[in-house]
Amino acid sequence: MQQIAKPAMPTYYDEVERKGYSRRDFMKFVTMMAAFMGLEKSAIGQIAEALKNKPRVPVIWLHFQECTCCSESFIRSSHPIVADILLDQISLDYTETLMAASGHQAEEAMHNTMSKYKGEYILCVEGSVPMEADGVYCMIGGKTSLQILKEAAEGAKAVIAWGSCACNGCVQAAKPNPTMATPIHKLVSGKPIIKVPGCPPIGEVMAGVIVHLVTFGTIPELDGIGRPKAFYSKRVHDSCYRRPYYDAGLFVNSFDDENARKGYCLYKVGCKGPSTYNACGITKWNGGTSFPIQSGHGCFGCSEANFWDNGRIYERASAFPGWGIEADADTFGKVALGVTGAAIAAHAVMTNVRKQKLIQNITAEGRESEKDLDI
Repeated sequence: MQQIAKPAMPTYYDEVERKGYSRRDFMKFVTMMAAFMGLEKSAIGQIAEALKNKPRVPVIWLHFQECTCCSESFIRSSHPIVADILLDQISLDYTETLMAASGHQAEEAMHNTMSKYKGEYILCVEGSVPMEADGVYCMIGGKTSLQILKEAAEGAKAVIAWGSCACNGCVQAAKPNPTMATPIHKLVSGKPIIKVPGCPPIGEVMAGVIVHLVTFGTIPELDGIGRPKAFYSKRVHDSCYRRPYYDAGLFVNSFDDENARKGYCLYKVGCKGPSTYNACGITKWNGGTSFPIQSGHGCFGCSEANFWDNGRIYERASAFPGWGIEADADTFGKVALGVTGAAIAAHAVMTNVRKQKLIQNITAEGRESEKDLDI
């Protein structure tokens, strides 16, 4: 078997060893990343070999109009290797929030990376770019955000837009958009752009994108609007543990009603899960502890464009894109009342096996549940 020569630059695994992590820790991290990226078991070895033998990817991480929640999410990933190794390594190039250098030293670090690794480095961008008033609303070192973005993007291998600010403008671009906040894909052309939306995106999702680039040397497969399919191919609605309640026509009508205490579907109090594509219900937050819907609050739809302008947050959508019974919640709620308890339970089990026990409890309640419905 041919031996792979170790590169002169430290690899990610070199840093794992230097920081005192065991091989077991390393393999747990690799396995976790493979699972989150939706890869087959055989890919675990491929990821491990890449992190062992490939030098780190040079990264320039820029901050424009944003609140830094994307960086905060990344460094608070459930696995310590994400922040302690991945972020520590990439921060050696340039990131205003976390790097030790400042002023001329920081600028020198960025330009050294741009010249030494031209065509090889990854450009990560947090935040939107203000275009109003010649860009004066966000300037660094006397340069506008647009000037800095154009300069850094010219020699980049690919561009990652972290968070909804960089992907779609987020709250800064909400009407009337006084600074003319503009997402990255509308300003950079001729480069592969990976959109990782969310306010913020999940830390493990961000790590998965970096690991994919390191392992395969290519950008991950993207959907029609540039998001990684591994994390944005399913609606929050499809992976939500409350989905069987939607299918059974059981809804929360106000946050202080009995239905809320029973954990029914939050669609009627504004949950945007049926029109939002994200991994929240699968990957979850804080080490897989929870996500907004599990905590009792509806989905904001923060990974979708213009979510700040898509109606009131706590106001239900009259309908959402879908097929058949999913076209309108009220219509299906009425249909559900005419179906036998056994049929409701069977459909719920097909939708989400884990909720079988709860659906059986609903069935046992029988017609008493009708008075809780707003139809």
